Amino acid sequence: MATSVNWSFPTPIRFGAGRISELGEACQSVGMQNPLLVTDRGLASLPITGKALDLMEGAGFARALFGEVDQNPNEINLAKGLKAYADGNHDGIIAFGGGSGIDLAKMIAFMCGQTRPVWDFEDIGDWWTKADSDLIAPIIAIPTTAGTGSEVGRASVLTNSKTLQKKIIFHPKVMPSIVISDPELTVGMPPMITAGTGMDAFAHCLEAYCSPHFHPMAQGIALEGMRLIKNNLHNAYVDGADIEARSQMLVAATMGATAFMKGLGAIHALSHPIGAHHNTHHGTTNAVVMQPVLRFNKAAVVDRLSDASAYLGLQGGFNSFYDYVGELNQSLNIPENLTSLGVIDPNMDTLVMDALIDPSVGGNPTEMTQTNTRALLESCF
Repeated sequence: MATSVNWSFPTPIRFGAGRISELGEACQSVGMQNPLLVTDRGLASLPITGKALDLMEGAGFARALFGEVDQNPNEINLAKGLKAYADGNHDGIIAFGGGSGIDLAKMIAFMCGQTRPVWDFEDIGDWWTKADSDLIAPIIAIPTTAGTGSEVGRASVLTNSKTLQKKIIFHPKVMPSIVISDPELTVGMPPMITAGTGMDAFAHCLEAYCSPHFHPMAQGIALEGMRLIKNNLHNAYVDGADIEARSQMLVAATMGATAFMKGLGAIHALSHPIGAHHNTHHGTTNAVVMQPVLRFNKAAVVDRLSDASAYLGLQGGFNSFYDYVGELNQSLNIPENLTSLGVIDPNMDTLVMDALIDPSVGGNPTEMTQTNTRALLESCF
């Protein structure tokens, strides 16, 4: 595989080991003079974040860091980030980390000049047109996990701390101006995070591939993304220093997020409310509910997943794909069900209601109703 390449789909991507060194130049190229680096609490004090701050300083920028981002970021995190951005008189954002850090960073860049509340820009119809697009700050995105692909997304997931509902906030200009995709930054990921984020990428590819919407380009990207994950996730899990596996997983995560412009489905419709109410890791939750959702959708996807099985080198059509998912989860020590994940005493009525209003519902190949969604959710425990 090429060690260093540039791509422009869906946004300019600088991919390759060591390319974090280009951070200062990337900021300058989009006009930043005083960027703010935003990341999550877990990364804020780690050496890779320190290295990024060193590079900022070396390029003549201040060592400006906002690291108060929760696992499931909310509007409280956003308000604190906006205050840090304004107090520091910043003019751009470096979104650094996994999905949580990058999602919240993009929202700071988006909201820094808006006067409406963030919930006015939920991904419903043309709500995004309410925003003043000229006031959105430039964003440089640097993923440190191979999962969400938020670095190539035009939206962020934000939890409403009052209703405990996850909302998708969308605007076309939230797409980062430049992505620096350096697999060396993912080498330090613990096995548990490698597994959870990797299965998030797999869920993106799987749901995009199974979505009934018409988008042949996304369809092809999703299929190849699944192949890359099949061939590399377990290797990255057992040997975190395997730079080839780390590289392929970083590519696959970006592919998954590119592909899901075709749609998501019941996996995400369930995992969003579960994560919001029980603070579970998003990718791991996706992995836990994946087999129940495959059973739920079997009649609608049996032919399509038979084709995917053949492409992935699995023998036996849909059943072989279903069994493979179970074996992969087991090899990554994913909890067997939501109870094992720690979802105790859930309010089923609330989870079902929130699942049915999640935007992912529209991409599921089987229509989701209150009755069948409740049965699906119960089968996950």
